[in-house]
Amino acid sequence: MRAFDYIEIRVPAKPQYVGVIRLTVSGLASRVGFSYDQIEDLKIAVSEAVTNVVQHAYDSYDDGEIVIGNALYDHKIEVMVSDYGNSFNFEEIKSQIGPYQEDENVELLREGGLGLYLMETLMDEVRVNNNEGGVTVFMTKYVTREQVKDDDETITTLSNIQR
Repeated sequence: MRAFDYIEIRVPAKPQYVGVIRLTVSGLASRVGFSYDQIEDLKIAVSEAVTNVVQHAYDSYDDGEIVIGNALYDHKIEVMVSDYGNSFNFEEIKSQIGPYQEDENVELLREGGLGLYLMETLMDEVRVNNNEGGVTVFMTKYVTREQVKDDDETITTLSNIQR
């Protein structure tokens, strides 16, 4: 038995497919058991990675493609967003963004690299590989659950507390 299920989709590098990818990742994360808020964070991070590909990876005349790989484990999801377009220097871009200060004027925030900042903030792990023919972003999010222990038989509520 495999330790994880792997689902891969390929879509054209066009803005109209960002929503399709968001819905797909949302459904997969739901299967793993993520909370609503965790799924929203995951969708934002993946959207940012895909939008970066759409905006920056391919020249306007290219028919580019985005590959999204999803590894589903019992306790985490790993998402890979890959393209075959133009590369960039992750460390250089990262050094030019954030950290953002609370007293900074919102109108003056730097737009370039904001997607990278969001990905790193919303995901547990982010790794970027620059290939000669593109960029691959690996993101991992772990399931964290608040739950009652399996061996607890009842939950005490105000209605069953004896006064």
